[in-house]
Amino acid sequence: MAACSEACTQPAQAAGASGEEVPQFETACSYVEATLEEFLIWNAYQPDISGPFRDYDHSKFWAYADYKYFISLFEDRADVFQDVRWSDFGFPGRNGQESTLWIGSMGAHTPCHLDSYGCNLVFQVQGRKKWHLFPPEDTPFLYPTRIPYEESSVFSKVNVVNPDLQHFPGFQQARRHVVTLSPGQVLFVPRHWWHYVESIDPVSVSINSWIELEEDHLARVEEAITRMLVCALKTAENPHNTRAWLNPTEVEETSHEVNCHYLNGAVSAFLDHYRTSKVGEIQELGTQGESTKKEELKVSSPLEVKDTYSQSAAITMGPTKRERASPFGPHLVPVMPSSEELPSERRGAFERNGGGLVYKDDELFVKLSCATRQLVMKKCENALAEPAASISTTAPPRALVSTDDLLDCVVNPQVTKLVAQLLIQGKKL
Repeated sequence: MAACSEACTQPAQAAGASGEEVPQFETACSYVEATLEEFLIWNAYQPDISGPFRDYDHSKFWAYADYKYFISLFEDRADVFQDVRWSDFGFPGRNGQESTLWIGSMGAHTPCHLDSYGCNLVFQVQGRKKWHLFPPEDTPFLYPTRIPYEESSVFSKVNVVNPDLQHFPGFQQARRHVVTLSPGQVLFVPRHWWHYVESIDPVSVSINSWIELEEDHLARVEEAITRMLVCALKTAENPHNTRAWLNPTEVEETSHEVNCHYLNGAVSAFLDHYRTSKVGEIQELGTQGESTKKEELKVSSPLEVKDTYSQSAAITMGPTKRERASPFGPHLVPVMPSSEELPSERRGAFERNGGGLVYKDDELFVKLSCATRQLVMKKCENALAEPAASISTTAPPRALVSTDDLLDCVVNPQVTKLVAQLLIQGKKL
């Protein structure tokens, strides 16, 4: 079986080693074409000086074959599709044809991110994976960014296993849910839940399937807006170095003409869907609220409860039985918020305040939706409020605003959602 494995140069970071406080994005990885056999030989510490992993010392690198679609891997073995059945979890007819394969060595991981589309079912086949999950409401505390750019993936600037609390103080308020997924278990990841995933055994094999949701129609418009703005600004900044900001998984053309066509196609598809849909009424689009009414059969609705800590909570299907029936099966175990704390030496300017950890000066972490810079802290507001006459001409220069700083605000998920609503509203449904 052919697979493209990803070898990365900083494996210690996956374990949260001291000093490694920057997420390890795929733009910092190397890619090799390898067969499953070649990967297993390398992973068994058997040196092969002529193989694709010859330049990668197993003690210094990890490898990950991710996003490998069954329909491509087994195009000549369609019978394999039927071996993967998601019908047991409430999705009849869904099989390997709509699934992807993930194979990794110990330490292989994906940086913390959320998926723009759908919800996610993950089946652990071999080895174990440790999942760190955060609810959608904690998005400001995860410092979202679209650099590196990958369609449908919003990354966090925070290395969640070894956070830099000096640069990202708000992360201390994020509610972490941790679960170790073992062979035979299935994890349900609801829409827009943040997740960092790490392989903790020598070989880890997983199969997943993204389940489409009604909200995806608007999300595709938001993604098209993001793609157009990111590509336009980053290409203008440096037209010859897309590798610095474009995830290697993005192979489509990024020209402005192509992106305009993509945006128009997304808007047209959204309008066509709701003009012909008989599922429910369209709620008038505005700047305050969702674009559509909740559908009674929405996949995530059974998980919605009043407690914000467990709302849309990720769940695992395991051996523990629950009395109450669930549409996803009889064996459900909720993933509760983790009680683990950061090492005391990393708390920095934080102290206990009631039941949680807050910034020592008791400042609000975020006032604007693009919660990525300390310039929005209360102290800075006070400074800006002073009379202009009191500002010294010899004051030190302000920090320069980079293209990435601007994009963190302009393509913040809250902003693109509003822009998408305004675009569609302007088309007068």
